[in-house]
Amino acid sequence: MVIASELKQGMVVRIENQIYRVLEVESKAGAAKMGGSVRAKLSNLRSGRIWEQHLRPQERLEDLELERHTMEYLYSAEGACTFMRPDTFEQIAVPVATLGLAEKFLQPGMELPIAFFEGEPIGVVLPEFAEARVASTATPTHSQQDAAWKEATLENGVSIRVPLFVASGEIVRVDLNTGHYLDRVRAERKRRA
Repeated sequence: MVIASELKQGMVVRIENQIYRVLEVESKAGAAKMGGSVRAKLSNLRSGRIWEQHLRPQERLEDLELERHTMEYLYSAEGACTFMRPDTFEQIAVPVATLGLAEKFLQPGMELPIAFFEGEPIGVVLPEFAEARVASTATPTHSQQDAAWKEATLENGVSIRVPLFVASGEIVRVDLNTGHYLDRVRAERKRRA
């Protein structure tokens, strides 16, 4: 058991028979007779829904230990992504809803940690960002405006907004949590990696 004031980002807790990962925690001290509060932003590991919960600092929550196994991504079909354990060749299906936008950036052979609770896969530990090639966008222009954006379609079919200077064929980095453009991957950086 853990008390709400000890919650940390990344912890997994059970509330009302649902399993949640703690995304953000903010504690506020109380004044005089008013008790403090803990605001926690939680993600339901089965449905992927975000829930903001206000808790009393001394409220007890059940913290959970998860198993993690590194598994290889094979393919996506019928609303699920199939992963395989390289050591046992056991295959599991993870619902696409659990992965969200990140599913579009998975490549066959990619190895990712999968979180299990009581033998059931409940989440995939995804990288913060992914790289993808721009398939089509408007002709690049160099403008004095820093805040000007245009639509671009990536090779995986995802549409994002990119700065005006990005051209078709370039590789861009995308934040997997928000789906927003982060930066352009330069060719010399790519060669060194």
